[in-house]
Amino acid sequence: MINPATLFSLRLSFQVAIGATLLVVLCGIPLAYLLARKNFPGKEVLDIILTLPLVLPPTVTGYYLIILFGRKGMVGQLIYEWTGWTIMFTWYAAVLASFVVSLPLMLKTGRAAIEAVDQDLINASYTLGRSEFETAWRVILPLAKKGMIAGAILSFARAMGEFGATLMIAGNIPGRTDTMPIAIYSLAGSGDWPQANFMVIFFTLISGLFLYIANRFSQRVL
Repeated sequence: MINPATLFSLRLSFQVAIGATLLVVLCGIPLAYLLARKNFPGKEVLDIILTLPLVLPPTVTGYYLIILFGRKGMVGQLIYEWTGWTIMFTWYAAVLASFVVSLPLMLKTGRAAIEAVDQDLINASYTLGRSEFETAWRVILPLAKKGMIAGAILSFARAMGEFGATLMIAGNIPGRTDTMPIAIYSLAGSGDWPQANFMVIFFTLISGLFLYIANRFSQRVL
């Protein structure tokens, strides 16, 4: 039988992944467009910085987040002084960590989809008097939308599985910040194998489903 703590971790993981994916879509699409369609000084440096969480150890990403958003961090200290609130060790911190580590997937997939749009169609839109914004909204993004959807799905799956950075900035607080990956770690450490097995199997199946859906969209793009 599934205990209440396990159900909480399942619900929290979906809650965190949904929140992180919404942020990924809101920030990732404009950034992907910027990287795909614009040339400016420092473009590749920006791309590297935004993509680093994809290759960095999650604990390193979590350390950077502490430096930035901890109570004594560059951003976190200002927030704490203004509001008396800190994001550390809250489920919002889990959303932040999941957003940072899953954003690169959206950027890479979205950028590739936008760059794959036929330049002749873009030029035709400009010839018809459409502005850059109208061309992006009516031509580029609709043609690249399947790649964007694939990126969002991959980002959601990555957010669901985030462990290291989440543990660093949100901690492992039962009933507050113990997402599914953290709960699996705790259950295995305490020897509660039935609950751990259930969560591992469930997580494997749901992750496989999201990868299948993302692959279907990716194939349609190609």
